[in-house]
Amino acid sequence: MSTAHPAQPAPAPLDPAAVAKARPFGRVDDEGKVWLKDGDTERVVGHYAASGTEDDALEFYIRRYIDLDTQVSLAETRAHHVSPEESRKSIASLRKELAEPAAVGDIAALRTRLDKLEEVVAVRAKEYAAQRAAAKEAALQERTQIVERAEEIANANPHTIHWQNTRAELNDLFENWKRAQRQGARIDRPTEEALWRRFATARSTFDRARRNHYKELDVRRSQVKATKEKLIAEAAALSSSTDWRETGDRYRELMDEWKRAGRAGRRDDDKLWERFMAARQPFYDARDAHFSQVDSQYAENLAAKLELVAEAEALLPITNVDEAREKLREIGERWDEIGFVARGDIARTEGRMREIEEKVRAAENDRWNRTDPEKQQRSSGMAAQLEALIAELDEEIAQAQQAGDEKKLTELNEARAARVAWLEQVNKDL
Repeated sequence: MSTAHPAQPAPAPLDPAAVAKARPFGRVDDEGKVWLKDGDTERVVGHYAASGTEDDALEFYIRRYIDLDTQVSLAETRAHHVSPEESRKSIASLRKELAEPAAVGDIAALRTRLDKLEEVVAVRAKEYAAQRAAAKEAALQERTQIVERAEEIANANPHTIHWQNTRAELNDLFENWKRAQRQGARIDRPTEEALWRRFATARSTFDRARRNHYKELDVRRSQVKATKEKLIAEAAALSSSTDWRETGDRYRELMDEWKRAGRAGRRDDDKLWERFMAARQPFYDARDAHFSQVDSQYAENLAAKLELVAEAEALLPITNVDEAREKLREIGERWDEIGFVARGDIARTEGRMREIEEKVRAAENDRWNRTDPEKQQRSSGMAAQLEALIAELDEEIAQAQQAGDEKKLTELNEARAARVAWLEQVNKDL
């Protein structure tokens, strides 16, 4: 019984130009042997079946040549995109196939193309080696920078470092290390292992310092919390005090102590602060209520005192000193009975009243100066002396004029003017 086989697909038609170019390198003899002209020699590459034609036989082997040509072209193209090592493997494989291929075509030309391709690959290998060296150096620098930054973080001052941000940066450095290891150029294992040990040591140092920091921070926060609990207790104890000034001063001191105490952690600090403020609030509420009542009383006192100020100012200008003094005394008695006003209103009450008192006092002094007998007697005697002196100066001035002594005349006139001014002042005081 015969077995049916599926029909093989017909081969693709060959390019007539390619066939015409390869045909001169092959022939078929009378015995059906297919010969290849390979350089200066010929060799048999196959036979053709009696049922076929010579053209069929040649095209069969030309097709093999075209396949080899295609492989060489592909190797030439790939040489610019793959590693030189891979290109060398392709060239070596093609050289084996081109040693004595069962094909018809310009085999020597293919070998020549491989020779040229080897030269191209050699140049490419040098460039590739330089690129790999540069990439390796760049990878080494990148890894070294990662390690050095990690060591810089690990050796930072634990009292000034921002632990959360720095930990995030160290994690980023670790991810960068893995990415560089995965995507970057490979560096030699001893160097890579040495760098990794440094990086791992830096991470361990940082983690140890971070744990110690938070242990110390927990201790400090516990101490701060205890301090603030004491401040809250004292604030609560003072909340019922009515010694407004002293207690207010102490509350300000407690606030300063609170700030100096430091922080106990956000969650605890917020709760402690709320309790501290709540402990103080009854005192401030009571104080505000007290001074609100005082301010209300002060407002009434202010209105009354302003009325008295207006009444006192009506005494000006003073025409009768005794009457003004008596009236001002009576106003002063009513003034004292009224009581205090707010500190901000003292200037327009007490200040204005003092101005009026000073004007009354000045009027009294002026009257005394004018009516003092002893002073009048002294002034009268002095006036007589000045008048006699002026008369003497007048005689001397007349003599100086007759003598034409201008210098002496000037001195005498100046002396006379001074005595006249003095006399006018004495007469004014009489």
